[in-house]
Amino acid sequence: MAGNVQKLRIVQKFGGTSVGNIERIRAVAQKVKMEVDRGHQVAVVVSAMSGATNQLVGWVNEISKLYDEREYDTVVASGEQVTCGLTALALQEIGIKSRSWLGWQLPVYTDGVHGKARIEGIETGDLEKRMAAGEVPVLAGFQGLGKENRITTLGRGGSDISAVALAAALNADRCDIYTDVDGVYTTDPRIVAKARKLDKITYEEMLEMASLGAKVLHTRSVELAMKQRVRLQVLSSFNDQPGTLVVDEEEIVEKELVSGIAYSRDEAKVTLVRVPDRPGVAASIFGSLAEASINVDMIVQNVSEDGKATDLTFTVTRSDLPRALKVLEGKAGELGYASLKPDANVVKISVVGVGMRSHAGVAQLMFQTLAEKGINIQVISTSEIKVSVLIAEEYTELALRALHTAYNLDAA
Repeated sequence: MAGNVQKLRIVQKFGGTSVGNIERIRAVAQKVKMEVDRGHQVAVVVSAMSGATNQLVGWVNEISKLYDEREYDTVVASGEQVTCGLTALALQEIGIKSRSWLGWQLPVYTDGVHGKARIEGIETGDLEKRMAAGEVPVLAGFQGLGKENRITTLGRGGSDISAVALAAALNADRCDIYTDVDGVYTTDPRIVAKARKLDKITYEEMLEMASLGAKVLHTRSVELAMKQRVRLQVLSSFNDQPGTLVVDEEEIVEKELVSGIAYSRDEAKVTLVRVPDRPGVAASIFGSLAEASINVDMIVQNVSEDGKATDLTFTVTRSDLPRALKVLEGKAGELGYASLKPDANVVKISVVGVGMRSHAGVAQLMFQTLAEKGINIQVISTSEIKVSVLIAEEYTELALRALHTAYNLDAA
């Protein structure tokens, strides 16, 4: 400790909107300088400028629909190369020693699966020496080095994954993810005006919120942070407000019963009417969908009174609905169902909180609240820290607001 200020090692990650133009990149440099001036060691990870990756992908598709994935990665990784160099220049302009690092220069070793590679290890020796000497490294996120010395990209949320992996490799005290929102809220503040920003949330809760549609962090980066015990902070690059810390459950003394309410519009319901009630039918249905790489989420089966036929309802993502129907229609003769009923006008609402582990009645309050608003529940699924229901999409806003109030999450 010097001057009562603890010297930390921090990884700062800036997303596409944060580095969207030269003015924004200069603002990022100032954010970095603030931490350097406090005496902290800082490493920076940047995404491509907002819109740049889409443009690069568009160019690849224009040249070739059936493209070589290795060349796709070479093209698409160039977006981060640009912001990486520009950010290092912006830091140099304000008197901070800095240099850019591309994924292959560290290197960031990956498994070589092009387009969605996974990080296997990061060489940080050179980086640590330079950081100890007061230099700020700026790393191109989203990219690494695969087999045969080829550039690979990490897929959706790739720069967040790069930042978390670097923080773990550097044994950093914290990984700050700067984005266009200033933290994690109890629910979507665009729908519920009384939504509150959370000071802290557990990895498990954040993982559920991310997988259930909260767009703040990608699930892969939260999974990696939880596995490596990297403390995350989500905060805005557009203001200087403190953000939300994503931490181990032990760090949260007063655990709320429910931390947040998430929703996902990316849902579609499929009902198979009068499916023969015999062993192996469900395995055949869901096995066929799995073979077609269609992920099934919520499942409910009605008990048949006569023991001969039953109705089976399940959900898939909206984009998978046409393929799911095609698979099931193709097996109609084998499965022997009476009819097939798709419904894309549904939404999944979920209440999430580690406090559920030690409290009863969370689900009952959810069901009661929705019933009082005249909202019919179509499907229910639960886990240790989550209760999810499927309802008609038209009731999304009403359900979110009612549940937010029922669980005492409204801002004072």
